[in-house]
Amino acid sequence: KTSFTLLVVTQTQPGRYAQGSSEWSSGICDFCENIPVCCFAYWCFPCFACKTSRDYGEHLCLPLADWFGFIPPATMSLRASMRHRYGIRGTLCEDCVYSTFCMVCVWCQMSREMEIRNTPAVVVTSKR
Repeated sequence: KTSFTLLVVTQTQPGRYAQGSSEWSSGICDFCENIPVCCFAYWCFPCFACKTSRDYGEHLCLPLADWFGFIPPATMSLRASMRHRYGIRGTLCEDCVYSTFCMVCVWCQMSREMEIRNTPAVVVTSKR
């Protein structure tokens, strides 16, 4: 008779994120943490914001609402939602300021956060 044992191994990225951390895993200006993502955001920001919104589980076109006012509502609300989902400390006032004056940086930070926090576990099956 053959039996299988399921072994689940997770790999963490040292120094970048502690499980259950109440802080962002990267700073607002940590562009070098993921250079390809930041280049995509810089060269084609509308596409990048829409992709990040979709990856987060929101409507693809949600970021397009940001072009109709001084304070970008979609960026601010998505940042606040992400803080609540991942238990990150912060205030709505901070979200408003960052979203208004550092929009591209905020989207890059949110993208990095999703990538780090949603890193899937590696599943290995062994035969005994």
